[in-house]
Formats: sequence, structure tokens, C-alpha cells
Amino acid sequence: MKTKSHRARPHAVPSPAPDATPSPRPLRILFVSSECAPYAKCGGLGDVVASLPKALRAAGADVRTVLPLYASIDRARHALEPAGGLQVPCGNGEINGCGIWRTVAAGGIPTAFVEHDRYFARDGVYADRNGDYGDQAFRFGLLCMAAAELCRVRGWIPDVVHVHDWPTAMMPAMLDAWRKTGTSRGFERTGSVLTVHNQAYQGYTHPSVLPYIGLSAPEYYTPDTFESCGALNLLKGGWVYADAVTTVSPTYAAEIRSEPAGAGLSDFVRRRGDTFQGILNGADYDIWDPERDPRIAASYGHNSLIGKILCKRDLQHRLGLALDDAVPVLGMVTRLADQKGLGLLRDVLPWVLGEMHVQLAVLGSGDPAAEEMLRDLQHRYPGRVAAVIGYSEDLSHRIYAGSDFFLMPSLFEPCGLAQMYALRYASLPVVHAVGGLEDTVEQYNEGSGDGTGFKFYAATAQAFHDTVAWAVSTWYDRPTHMTRMRERAMTVRFDWAASAARYLDLYRRVVSWRP
Repeated sequence: MKTKSHRARPHAVPSPAPDATPSPRPLRILFVSSECAPYAKCGGLGDVVASLPKALRAAGADVRTVLPLYASIDRARHALEPAGGLQVPCGNGEINGCGIWRTVAAGGIPTAFVEHDRYFARDGVYADRNGDYGDQAFRFGLLCMAAAELCRVRGWIPDVVHVHDWPTAMMPAMLDAWRKTGTSRGFERTGSVLTVHNQAYQGYTHPSVLPYIGLSAPEYYTPDTFESCGALNLLKGGWVYADAVTTVSPTYAAEIRSEPAGAGLSDFVRRRGDTFQGILNGADYDIWDPERDPRIAASYGHNSLIGKILCKRDLQHRLGLALDDAVPVLGMVTRLADQKGLGLLRDVLPWVLGEMHVQLAVLGSGDPAAEEMLRDLQHRYPGRVAAVIGYSEDLSHRIYAGSDFFLMPSLFEPCGLAQMYALRYASLPVVHAVGGLEDTVEQYNEGSGDGTGFKFYAATAQAFHDTVAWAVSTWYDRPTHMTRMRERAMTVRFDWAASAARYLDLYRRVVSWRP
């Protein structure tokens, strides 16, 4: 494992006159990612890659983003413009011709899209409903190489490349290989930061991709680098070669230092020392704010929740739920994946609906059995359960605004943004206290009425059921506490500014490590 050290301080020299000192150039930060909202989003990664660059730019950094041009991206809707072609040299000598499209994303972020029909003109971002694409590493390897070549051609070399999760986790090793072979293309002093949004997804693939991405030297395929059980583990290589690694909440950073949360990589996490830290994600309140959200039926703030009542009625009407202000609505906007607590939901939702006077509104897709379970509940409880299979940005906002409680029984949750949105919309979270859920939700105090939500600590059906019952009893028996908690929840903010400042400090440290 390589180690980092700061360069020796130079001998002191007289400072030049103030008017002779040039203004320092802003830090140049390149984001390379498989997702970025609103162009391509499968989860929280897309939100982060959209929001963090805005905060960094507001703090004075020069930030740019490179993404794949998926077939699902509407070029006209997002004002994409053609920006010429690009010949991308690959590690095996192959040259791939790519098209480049560009736009300026929210917050003034220059954003480039790599067009390559063979790899990106597909319906899904990662896979279709029939299974994983078999050439994932080639697809995102091309994205990484194209991002570097685009910077070289345009004469804009970043100080730091910031990559995200397994799809682009190979790029730090590519920078390492370019430096060692003398083919660094101007990236000799470029550092790298990897953010792990979810340690469970590691990008296992066949080692035949290594020559294609320029990692054919034997050192890149050993148990101490990319090799894992005879396969290539892209995220593992990122842990080894990135100059610094972050994850998306302090609690998750502590959790993945050991198993099972480390998903087999906890030893590599511990080796990082102080070059690994947890930086809590932020919420983009330009988008998620009920005081100015154009997608919801009425605006409201912590000083008056009348608008939330109107939003609840709107949600009930749209989803065919009984129009009843007195009954609490349990909301969910989720991927239907095991991580999100599907087992707990299967055990507990019928139990809750059978004994509690509540309504349930769910938006999500994923596991076919879970989708069928939700459809069955909707059939069994007409007017009380609404299950919308799929995803709708519009409906997601309406569920946050119209629900009274927001369910997140995740088995693990690196950060979670949904609970942050729910808090802002006064939908009190009911969560398993792991990862970012532990860091962002304040447990209800039944004596004082303080808190912002309800947490359970054992991943059991009984614990989840009892916590939902606790929330529902608070709704019916302690309405003044409900009001107090809602008002408090709406004033808790997880702005990106503080997190962006920590990232900028980390970038400067990484730059100082480069010779």
C-alpha cells in the first residue's frame, strides 16, 4: 500500500510586493461519473454529482463534469449541443472515435457527454431487466480515457480527478500507470479522490479488460491491487490507487472498517489511515424545498403547515387513497432492493396495515417479488394502499410533501438523501439507525417532544413494527409533539457548503502530495 507524505517545506524567501503577487488560479476539479441528475440517475450518486460541483464552484473552484451520453438522455430537453469528435487512445493501441456533446448544468457547471453508440446507446445505465451488461468495465474504462483525452485536447488539465464508485474507480490506477510509463498526457501532477457511495457494489469483471485500460503490467493484477478471487474488482483497485478516499457519512466510514459492512474490503479501508474520511452528503435545497417547490400542490414552511395538509389531500386524491386528514400517511420512495430492507417490509407492512389505522403510499421499482407484494397490498387494502411501480420525479416530490412519516428500514445506508428530503418536507423519518440515517435523524424524546424522527437499532421485524407503532401512536396521542417535531425537522439543514469546504481542504492536501 502506498503512503502519502507532504513535501518538505522550502527555505523561506522574501515575499514579493503585494501588487506583484499574481492571483492564485482556482483549483481545477474534474468529476468523472456514470450518473448525474437530471441526465442519468439511479440513486443518490446522481444527486451528489449534480449538487457537490455547484457548491464547489460557489466556493471558488473550477469544476467540470464528464458523463456518458446514454440513449435515455433527451438532448433537446437538456439543451445538449454537439462539440465535435474525439479520438480516444486506449491502452491496447485501439483508437475509439467518440462524439462529444456539451451543456452547462445547474450552478454553471460545464458538462461534457461522451457519445459512443456501442457502449452507451442502450436503454439502461448499468443493465436492463434481463441482467447485467457483460462489458461494464470496457464501457466505463472508455469514459475515463475519453475524459482524460478531452481535458488534454482542450488544454484544461485538472488538479484533481474526482471519481465515484466502481464505474470510474479504475481511473486513479490509470493515472498511476501513465506516470510510470511516461505517457501521462499532461497529468503528471494530477491527484485523485475516490468517493465510495456504496461499498456493496464493487464492479467484479474479467481481467481481460486490463490491457484495454492500460493496466497490463503484472502489478495491477495481484491480491494487493485489483485481483479478487480470480476476477477483477474495480472498487478494490480504487481503494488502493486513489490518493484519497471518502465515503458519504461519518458513521458509514466507521462501519466499513470492519465486516460485514466492509463487504470484504475492510482491510483495505483500514490501510488508508488518514487518507480516508467520511464526509456527509448534503441536500440540494434549490430543488428540495416546500416553500418554493413547483411540483407540489401548495407551498409551506415551518411557521405554517397548512400547505402540507393541502399536499396530503392532493396526494390522496392522485393515488386513490381515502380523503382523510386524520389518518397518517406512511410514504416511501425507494429502490426495491435487499439493501433497503425488503425482508422487513414483507414481514411488517401487512402487520401494520392489519392493526393500525394508516395509509401507505409507495413509489419504487426493482425486485419483482417486492413489486408483486406491493400490488397485492394495494388490492387487499383499496383506498389505504397506493403502489406506483417505477419512478417519477414529480410524484416523489408529492410523496415527500403529502406523507406524514417516511419509512427507511434499510439494512445499511451509506448516507441516504431521502431522509434529508423528508425532514425538509416535515415527513418524519422512521429509520434503521445505520450509516447516514444515524447521523441525520435525531431520536424522538417522548418526555420532551424533541427529536426529528424515530429510530430502531435491531434489524428485526419486531423492532421495525414497534417503531412504526411508536410513530403512529405519537400521531394519535401526542399531536403537540408531532407539531413540534415537524417544525424542528424543517429547520434542520444539511447544506452542501460545509461538506464542500471539507472536500476543498482534501483536494488541497492531495495536490500537496504530488511531486
